[in-house]
Amino acid sequence: MAQTAGVKPMAIAGRVASERERCLGMTDVERAWRKQWLKDQVLSANEPVHVEEYWKERTNPIRRFYRKPLDVLFAKLTPVLGAERASICRYLTGKFALIGFAAVCARYYFMYNGNDWTKKGGWRTIRTKPMVLPGQPGFPYKSERCIDADYADRGFKKATI
Repeated sequence: MAQTAGVKPMAIAGRVASERERCLGMTDVERAWRKQWLKDQVLSANEPVHVEEYWKERTNPIRRFYRKPLDVLFAKLTPVLGAERASICRYLTGKFALIGFAAVCARYYFMYNGNDWTKKGGWRTIRTKPMVLPGQPGFPYKSERCIDADYADRGFKKATI
């Protein structure tokens, strides 16, 4: 949803928001209005106010569920770290946990769902021939595959059946 919920935003500062406009001259009414407007921009010591019920109404229950463990942990760490540092650490911890989980899932997938002769699906990984230049040990490079039938076996010859 848009920040203004589809209503065109309106500048409440009026003509005196620009310094150039103020230098052109202000009436006493505009000067009093600007003074009051500047006073209204100062937040009290109690702001911003965190209203738990408002946050619950605006967030998805599933999101609240998966955020709960880190919220509880960093609520206890906030007095030690400070509010700003704790929020940064909480954000980074969540992101690194998601990246780590994705890495573990990818490792599991490639470990147990490879493309071999027993199944049609899976990612097929192929090793390229190593670069061996003249003068290096192993030049000229000879493949471990002896005959043409070795090139498409996809692990069939290693099977124990």
